[in-house]
Amino acid sequence: MKKVSVIIPNYNGEKYILGCINSLKRQTFRDFDVIFVDNASEDNSLQMTRENAKPLDIQYIVNNANYGFAKAVNMGIKASKGEYVILLNNDTKVGKHFVEELVTAIESDEKIFSAQALILQYNNRNRIDTAGDFYCAIGYEFSQGKDRPAGEYSEMGQIFSSCAGAAIYRKKIFERIGYFDEDFFAYLEDVDIGYRAKLYGYDNVIAPKAKVLHIGSATSGSKYNEFKVSLAARNNIFLMYKNFAPWQLALNCIPVACGIAVKAAFFAEKGLLGAYAKGIYSGITNYEKIKRVRYKNARYVSVQKDLYKYTLKRLGGK
Repeated sequence: MKKVSVIIPNYNGEKYILGCINSLKRQTFRDFDVIFVDNASEDNSLQMTRENAKPLDIQYIVNNANYGFAKAVNMGIKASKGEYVILLNNDTKVGKHFVEELVTAIESDEKIFSAQALILQYNNRNRIDTAGDFYCAIGYEFSQGKDRPAGEYSEMGQIFSSCAGAAIYRKKIFERIGYFDEDFFAYLEDVDIGYRAKLYGYDNVIAPKAKVLHIGSATSGSKYNEFKVSLAARNNIFLMYKNFAPWQLALNCIPVACGIAVKAAFFAEKGLLGAYAKGIYSGITNYEKIKRVRYKNARYVSVQKDLYKYTLKRLGGK
């Protein structure tokens, strides 16, 4: 049994998958296997992986439909046997110390649920794609360090949640806090699970010595498109309804409404107001499908303070 399972969810990743697979072959840490979860790809990515994966120890889960990111990684997590799981997007190339540094980071403290690699831009590897995800009281998720020089982050530190495109998780904690929410399908499911972990008293950290190059939006096709904008807007409503205590829903309603108005104006300029409004409407009218989380001794007040702190961080452009 391997200590770590690297789970790669795949949907039509033909253009990038061999770069991802080949980078895993060069790892300094060898006590890992790979679980490749294919969501009914219509290209040759599954076949290419089968033909080129050796000498990796790799298991395949082949779905008959595109079940989305959340369900795909849940299948991989449940099929894994080791102590840790690493989730890795198919449009990435990892540094040779990637697995080693993530394991070192998560083993530094038993309270750590997840540790995210420093994700760099594929076409400009001196610039950051994300150094960790944050969530704030105006209902915004944002990436720390976006477009900043890579050298600005060299020490491990606290983040709100790990971007699931390149992060390690302590498997046993999923059994306590639950798995990725499959009703999200894709987008913000990693913020949701990071939020849950914090409410349970666990930490999420950035492990900048683990480095990854990331193409970005390889599956959805672009940074802003109708599918992505609508789904993310809906899921943001789901995230708040699911994780906020009742008093937080009341306390944050005005900041969130202001945040929605600002985003509506932003997407209107990009010709995507209709998609954004559709997502908000879908979230409000379908919130009952999301099971609200009930925590015993939850750290609601502590996390609310974090939401205020990260609001100042977001407004400051950091």
